[in-house]
Amino acid sequence: MKITGMNPNEEIPEEIVDRAYYRQPVWKRVVVILAGPAMNLLIAFVLLSGVVLSQGLPVTSHGQYVSLRTVATGSLVPPASGYLKAGDEIVSVDGKRGLTVAQIAKEISSHHCAEAPTSGCQATTPVSIVVRRDGRLESFSIYPRYAPSLKRTRIGFGFAIEIRSYGALGAAGQGVSQMWYVTHETVSTIAKIFEPKVRSQLHGIVGVADITQQAVAVGAPEALYVLGVISLSLAIINLFPFLPLDGGHIFWALAEKVRGRRIPFSVMERAGVVGFVLILMLFLVGLHNDISTLTGKGFSVH
Repeated sequence: MKITGMNPNEEIPEEIVDRAYYRQPVWKRVVVILAGPAMNLLIAFVLLSGVVLSQGLPVTSHGQYVSLRTVATGSLVPPASGYLKAGDEIVSVDGKRGLTVAQIAKEISSHHCAEAPTSGCQATTPVSIVVRRDGRLESFSIYPRYAPSLKRTRIGFGFAIEIRSYGALGAAGQGVSQMWYVTHETVSTIAKIFEPKVRSQLHGIVGVADITQQAVAVGAPEALYVLGVISLSLAIINLFPFLPLDGGHIFWALAEKVRGRRIPFSVMERAGVVGFVLILMLFLVGLHNDISTLTGKGFSVH
């Protein structure tokens, strides 16, 4: 939707010239421009909180042993099978306490095979694991084995997953928490766009459409969650301080307020080239990654 008077050079009928965008005070212009991103944020909040309220959230807890025969090709049983039992609570790994699930996996995988890793090769050093079992602490030294499917060493146990339910207030809090996480990840990814590993995580409209289609096929909650994340991502990107994005209009309106007088439109146009280049670069990188993913293993919502 075009707002009348956003371009000072636009010809506007005399009877409505006083309602033109650039004739309005700065605060009113900022409010008008913020309406779009605010709606995206509201949609994201409602969808994400609604999914948590109706479905709950999976919560991972330490201790559930899983008998995985995929630790490494040729392994009949995983290394942890003779040590860990269902219900064990992991207290420390290599002397480090309070680790998250991801940190536990990372610590275990820091133990490497003697030479170039091959399927099922055993690490040269054992992982020291302390667990709480029936109120007592038990210590074990377990040699990880290399799993080519994961490209890291592991000892072959999993974690119990339970679904935690939330009331309306708790669901709203979790919705905000997830919005913050997505915001942080989106901004961090774009800020590090020149790093190859991070750049490969960007995807464009093709990838978004494919993931959305898969989410719809899986079920309504998954589809609503993906749509919520998409709405939030649009709001975040739209608030970047570059024209023609909404954030660019807000930036120049505030700059005008600080300066105390209007900023020439020609200056904003030249600065807007930065925004155009950013959008074009994101589009091209996303399209390239979409094509690479579709011709490879494809997208997955799981």
